[in-house]
Amino acid sequence: MADWQPELYARYGDERLQPVLDLLARVPLDRPARIVDLGCGAGASTEPLVRRWPEAEVVGLDTSPAMLATARRKLPGVAFVEADLVTWQPDAPVDLIFANAVLQWVPDLERVLPRLMGFLAPGGVLAVQMPRNLEEPSHALMRKIAALPAFADRLAEAGASRPGLPPAETFYDWLSDEAADVQVWLTTYHHPLADAAAIVEMVSSTGLKPYLDALPAPLAAEFRALYTAAVAEAYPPRADGRVLFRFPRLFLVARR
Repeated sequence: MADWQPELYARYGDERLQPVLDLLARVPLDRPARIVDLGCGAGASTEPLVRRWPEAEVVGLDTSPAMLATARRKLPGVAFVEADLVTWQPDAPVDLIFANAVLQWVPDLERVLPRLMGFLAPGGVLAVQMPRNLEEPSHALMRKIAALPAFADRLAEAGASRPGLPPAETFYDWLSDEAADVQVWLTTYHHPLADAAAIVEMVSSTGLKPYLDALPAPLAAEFRALYTAAVAEAYPPRADGRVLFRFPRLFLVARR
């Protein structure tokens, strides 16, 4: 998959920031000394961490050079590291591992989550937020159009690029032996957006990206047009002319 696009991702920064703030509000720590922001992207999730704990050592970690370059310009006092969270390990125990909207891309979470818990200092916290939207029309329609004869051969891998999430109770079971306390909850956001095209634009920097990246330009344009039409049908205008983009997310806070 091609590198992420910081400017496109940031166009819906308010919608993406609210889950960060909601997760941060549930972190039961007063003065963490060492914080790691996994999948920090362009620093939108890192900045609230720095504001809340200005005395802490904060490290942002991501695989995207473009996102990290933007983050470094935005937060020059923070260390940003290019690394894969699946193989990354800290050089010393961490008080807070914050993972906003990244672990949904990672397979084998049953192994990865306990591994991350093992990097925490006693009393440390793992805080996670993951979109749980693969069955929403926005994402189900991607798979439906990808299965059409014009795209199926090219998009077989794109459709499998993001594994689905198990039930919330499963996350509790995976971590309850490793943690002193585990909190898991679901929140569904309803984002008012201008129209169906805005939904397509918002997801084109995330869930739609693997599909478009796998196609040559003419086919990508055809896919996007078909997808936009399908989204317009699935998300009709509300009374004020805007559309409501339903977006479920799963949250997890585990304390060692």
